[in-house]
Amino acid sequence: MSIDLQFLRAFGDEAPLVTSLWRVGPGRRGVSSAMLGGGIGAVEWVLNVQVPGDYRRMDPVAHLREVAAGSGLRGRGVGMLTAAAVDRTVTCADGAVTASATVGLRVPTWAAAPVDAADPELAPLLPSDRPVPGTVVPGTVNITVDVPVALTDAAMVNAVITVTEAKTQALLEAGYPATGTASDAVVVVCDHGGEPEPFAGPRSHWGAALARAVHAAVRHGAQDYSRRLRDGGL
Repeated sequence: MSIDLQFLRAFGDEAPLVTSLWRVGPGRRGVSSAMLGGGIGAVEWVLNVQVPGDYRRMDPVAHLREVAAGSGLRGRGVGMLTAAAVDRTVTCADGAVTASATVGLRVPTWAAAPVDAADPELAPLLPSDRPVPGTVVPGTVNITVDVPVALTDAAMVNAVITVTEAKTQALLEAGYPATGTASDAVVVVCDHGGEPEPFAGPRSHWGAALARAVHAAVRHGAQDYSRRLRDGGL
C-alpha cells in the first residue's frame, strides 16, 4: 500500500489553492479527527483542501462535502482543511508504512496553554483585528498515514497517539517549541480484513514504523516551512 496523491487546483482571489486527493479504494477503514468522516469507519478517499489564510466560512463540513461532490467522490471518506501549501505535501515511508504531511506553523502552540493565554489562532476571525491582505501566514499540520494491516479499534486509537507523539518530536527537533497547532488533524487508514494487530504504540512493530514515517514527513515539512518563512516565500 502507498499514499498515491492526486493534486487538484482551484483558483482563489490571489493564488491557486490546491487540494490533495487519495483514492484509497474499497476494503479499508480508518480513524480520524477530521471534521468530515471523523471517528472510526470505512474510508474510500481522503481530501486535504487548501483554503486562504483568512478563511471565514462557518460551515466547513458543508464546504468539504461540496469539494468531494465536485471531485466526483462517492462513499465514505475523510476531509480536512488547511491554509498550508498543499502542493508542498511531504510523503515519507518506513517499510510498508507511508505518511504524508502538510505543515503550516503560523501559530505553533503548547497543548496545555494557560487558561488566560491569548489565542492568536482566532485573530483572522475577529473583525477588529482584520489582517492586512498578504500578511496572513498559513497554519495547521495535517497528517495522513497508510498502514497495510488490520488494526483493532484500540490499536487505531493508539496509532493516533503515536502519530501525535511523533509529530511533536519532529516539531521540537525542527526548532518549534510546541506540540502542534490548535487546528491539526490526522487520519490513519488500515486494512479491514485479516487478523487485526492489537498494538500500534511506538515500540510495536507497526507503531514504530508509523512513528518514523510521520516524524520524517513532519520534520521535513517543518524545515521547508522555516526556509520559506525566512526567504519570504510564504
